[in-house]
Amino acid sequence: MTGVPLNIDWQQILLHLFNFTILFGCLYILLYKPVKNFMQKRTDHYSEMDQKAEQTLAEAESEKSAYEQKQKEFSDEMKAVKSKMGQEVEAERERRVTAAKTEAEKIVSDARVEAEREKNEIIASAQKEITDMVTEAMEKLTLEQTASDAFDQFLDAAEEADK
Repeated sequence: MTGVPLNIDWQQILLHLFNFTILFGCLYILLYKPVKNFMQKRTDHYSEMDQKAEQTLAEAESEKSAYEQKQKEFSDEMKAVKSKMGQEVEAERERRVTAAKTEAEKIVSDARVEAEREKNEIIASAQKEITDMVTEAMEKLTLEQTASDAFDQFLDAAEEADK
């Protein structure tokens, strides 16, 4: 060995350095680049998934707002339909109440006319009965007076004949 202080062999150091460089180069080529590519692909994949998730979330928010708008429109439409139906029901109720009142008035009017007719019939019947009764009473009175006068005349005639 040559006289190197501290017993350092430069050739060995250079060989080790050369081996280290080769090892580093091989490891760089064999491990670092594939791992770096794998990590980059993984980062890109998760970034793409994040973008898709954000896009899906934005679409969902858009659909949610569209759904809420449609729900609000439907609710407004249902309120309008309920209001319209309420008005129609109220109009139908008013029509039926008016028809019922008209029919009730007609029934009352017809009943009054019928009652008046029956009253007139009863009065006419009563007057006829009264007239018949008066006529019959007059006939009886007349007959009784005539019979009584005839009997008196017969008795008077019989007395005169006796005389």
